[in-house]
Amino acid sequence: MADAVTGGSGGAGRVDEVALDEATRFTSELIRIDTTNRGGGDCRERPAAEYVAERLAEAGLEPVLLEKEPGRTNVVARVAGTDPGAEALLVHGHLDVVPADAAEWTVHPFSGEVRDGVVWGRGAVDIKNMNAMVLATVRAWARAGVRPPRDIVLAFTADEEDSAAPGAAHLVADHAPLFEGCTVAVGESGAYTFHGDGGLRIYPVGAGERGTAWLRLTAHGTAGHGSKVNHRNAVARLAAAVTRIGEHRWPVRLTPTVAAALRGLAELHGIEENPEAPGFDVDSLLAKLGKSAGLVAATVRNSANPTVLDAGYKVNVIPGTATAFVDGRTVPGGDEEFRATMDLLTGPDVDWEFHHRDAAVQAPVDGSVFARMREAVERFEPEARVVPFCMSGGTDAKHFSRLGIAGYGFSPLRLPPGWDYQALFHGVDERVPVEGLHFGVRVLDDFMMSAFTTT
Repeated sequence: MADAVTGGSGGAGRVDEVALDEATRFTSELIRIDTTNRGGGDCRERPAAEYVAERLAEAGLEPVLLEKEPGRTNVVARVAGTDPGAEALLVHGHLDVVPADAAEWTVHPFSGEVRDGVVWGRGAVDIKNMNAMVLATVRAWARAGVRPPRDIVLAFTADEEDSAAPGAAHLVADHAPLFEGCTVAVGESGAYTFHGDGGLRIYPVGAGERGTAWLRLTAHGTAGHGSKVNHRNAVARLAAAVTRIGEHRWPVRLTPTVAAALRGLAELHGIEENPEAPGFDVDSLLAKLGKSAGLVAATVRNSANPTVLDAGYKVNVIPGTATAFVDGRTVPGGDEEFRATMDLLTGPDVDWEFHHRDAAVQAPVDGSVFARMREAVERFEPEARVVPFCMSGGTDAKHFSRLGIAGYGFSPLRLPPGWDYQALFHGVDERVPVEGLHFGVRVLDDFMMSAFTTT
C-alpha cells in the first residue's frame, strides 16, 4: 500500500484498461440521459442520479440519494480511507446541463456519440466527463482492492446550472454530517490544457471564484399614452441606468489568487512584472500575455453586464414600470464597492435588489494541496505548466465553502492544439477527446491516492 498512499506509483495497478474504457462509456451514457436545466425548477436529474448510484453500488459503495424537490436528485457516497483520522477530500460534479438546440449541432447534443476518438454531446466537458472519470477511478480501486489514504466523499449534485437550491445548497444546509472531516474539495473547471503562444501547455487550476451578484432593476414612472410627452417614462429611466451600468469601467482589484496567476503567467512568458509593486499596470501586462491573458482578464475587477430587459405590452402605451436583470460578479473583498457603484449607476429613479447572490471564494496556492495537484498533472504531462487562476463565474464550491471546505477547480483533461475548452462550455458542438478522458482518470487517481495536509 505504500505507493497507493503516496501516489508514487502513478496509478500502477489501479488504472487499468477497464477504467479507461469505462471513462469513455460512462461519459457517453451520462450524456444520453437528458438532464437539461432550463431554470426555475425545470429539470429532472433523477435518472442520471440513479445511473451514478448503480455504478457506485457495483463498486461496493453505499450511495445515498437525496432530494429537496421531487426529481431534483443528489448522490453522495463515502470511500473509506486507510487513515480514519486524516482530513477527508470532497470530489464533486453536477448532473444537470444547460440547454442545447439540436439544429445548431453537428451531432445530436444528447446522442453521446463516439466518433473518431471524440465523445460528443451536452455535458462532455460541463461536466459529465468529470463524473464519469470519478466513477471509473473508484471502480478501478475496488477491482484492485486498494483504498485511498483518507476518506473521500463523492457528491453528484443537482441544479448547479441555476441556483443550486435543491443541489449543493440543500446538501450543505440539511445534510452537512455527510461531509464530516472534509477540508478540501475538487470540482469542475481546472487542470485542462490551455494552449498559449509559443507552444506553451498551460494547465490552470482553479483556486478562487468571483462572487455571484445577479440583480433585478425596477424603474417606476407614470403610465400614459404613447403619443403624449412623458418625462417620467419608466422605460427611458431603465434604459439610461442599464446604459450607465454597461459602460462603467470598474477599477482593478487584484486578489491573492489573481496576483499569483499573473506572476506565474508573466514568468512563463519571460516578463518581469510584480503585481504587488507600486504603479503596477495590469492592463499593460495583459496586453503582453497574448492568448494567456484570457485566463485572468475577467477576474482583475468586478463586473456587471445587463442581460434581460422587460417592459411594456403595447407600442402606444407607456408602462408604469420596467425591469431588467444584470449579471454582476464580484472579486473577493469587492462587495462593498459593488453595492456603492450600483447605487450610483442606477440613480434615484431605479431600484435594485439581489436576484441571486453567492460569495466569492479563495483557496491557498502555496500549500501541499496545490503542490500535489501540480505534481499529478506534471507526472502525466511533463511539459505542463501549472498555474493558479480565479474563475470568472462560479461552481458548487461556493456552497461547500460554507462548511469550511477549501474548493479547487480540478477536473483534469488533456486537449490537443486547436481545442478551446472555455468555448466548449455551454457552447455548440461540446465534445471531449477520449485520450483526454484517459489522462483525466490517471491524474485523478494519482491525486486522490496521494498524501497531503492543509495544516
